[in-house]
Amino acid sequence: MRKPVRRSGVLLHVSSLPGEYGCGTFGREALSFLDLLSECGFSLWQVLPFCETDACGSPYKSPAAFSVNPYLIDPEILRDKGLLTDAELAGARQNDPYRAEYERLARERLPLLFAAADRVDASEKNRILAFAEREKKQREYCEWAAKQRFPADKNAAFRLLFCAYEFAEQWKTVRAYAKEKGVKILGDIPIYVDRESCDAALHPELFCLDETRRPTDVAGVPPDLFSADGQLWGNPLYDWERMRADGFAWWRERIRFCFSFFDELRIDHFRAIEAYYAIPANAKTAKEGRWVKGPGMPFVSAIREAAGGGGILAEDLGVSTPSLCAFLDETGLPGMRVLQFADFFGDPEDAHLPYRYPANAAAYSGTHDNDTLLGWVRSLPPDKRRHAFAYAGYQGEDERAGCMALMRELLFSHADTVVFPIQDLLFYGSDARMNVPGVPSGCWRFRLGNGAADCLDRGWWRYLNRLSGRLADR
Repeated sequence: MRKPVRRSGVLLHVSSLPGEYGCGTFGREALSFLDLLSECGFSLWQVLPFCETDACGSPYKSPAAFSVNPYLIDPEILRDKGLLTDAELAGARQNDPYRAEYERLARERLPLLFAAADRVDASEKNRILAFAEREKKQREYCEWAAKQRFPADKNAAFRLLFCAYEFAEQWKTVRAYAKEKGVKILGDIPIYVDRESCDAALHPELFCLDETRRPTDVAGVPPDLFSADGQLWGNPLYDWERMRADGFAWWRERIRFCFSFFDELRIDHFRAIEAYYAIPANAKTAKEGRWVKGPGMPFVSAIREAAGGGGILAEDLGVSTPSLCAFLDETGLPGMRVLQFADFFGDPEDAHLPYRYPANAAAYSGTHDNDTLLGWVRSLPPDKRRHAFAYAGYQGEDERAGCMALMRELLFSHADTVVFPIQDLLFYGSDARMNVPGVPSGCWRFRLGNGAADCLDRGWWRYLNRLSGRLADR
């Protein structure tokens, strides 16, 4: 029988941490954030995917499933190792502490990291080469990316391997500190890869492509709460029959790769494992798509084995069907509930109402795709806002007090796991939203300013976590 463990955590991607170098990194700010979580009684830190992002900063449209985001490497740690100079760090300092500077990072960060790579000594170089032998999929990506992006640079593959190695080494320090503080890391993995990815280029047999290696159908979702036309993502779909034939070997390796960084893993768009939405490649909108049966339980068994006992969270949001609910029950994996999706104003059986949460679930005030809680509250008509507040036992008009009541409602729900985006704990408005689905630019840039989290009352949150039975023994 599953042993219930009540706990709570905070969603904040590493890129959103405060710092001095264009986006958050694995430097001292990451360790300070773990101190904050521990002092507040939170025992889970949820991050977004660690893979390389697209040009807009989205980690859900990566050029490679086995890549890592070099922007998260901390320049000061490289300086302390003698690989960068103070002058180089001064030139890398950000202009805007509140927004990730993706355009500038794209121009300047890899040249800076490549300079550090060129200064490693012989013993460090041998460690990097040994890393490349162990991490063959990362080496495959670095060699492919070197040819694609830096064809004239004969050292590009090694320089990219240095970035992958340094990323892993710096994160190892952060993860060890998290363990010391009693905080587990919940990672994230996109279900699909980009159509121009290393994976589709080197392993076309794993995808539904035509003879010219163009997708026959692409991924997306039908019309939903986020978009009246649905979302046309454009990712190539997997050839699940081909993957089944070798026991989902590519996916097994991908899951093992993710668990080298994380204690637990959220699988984005998990509903595609039961049934996925296939849209003709030439379609104008996602309305033209159709549902196709997914790989089902054989896939779940394969990734569970690859996880080696690590926890898996199924992101089962979006279009729900009886078959999806039955499938999730069969897997035994926890699904997700989101407060902002709750029908406070109509259906009393709505699955996102806190009193309907099962124990085997992770409950959120919002995800990276939602507005902030305060932004959502402000968007409600006054009568519906009062209704939502009344549900949480608050009869007043103060928006912050109403948000606090709603968050308390989550803490005292049956859900074993409760997660708050950091923006909600700080009562930030819509301008602090991380992402708006379907909007191609201007997203993924949110950052905490230096000292922004200092206003959190650590004792109060620790008290609430204790009162709701979520304070972990440390």
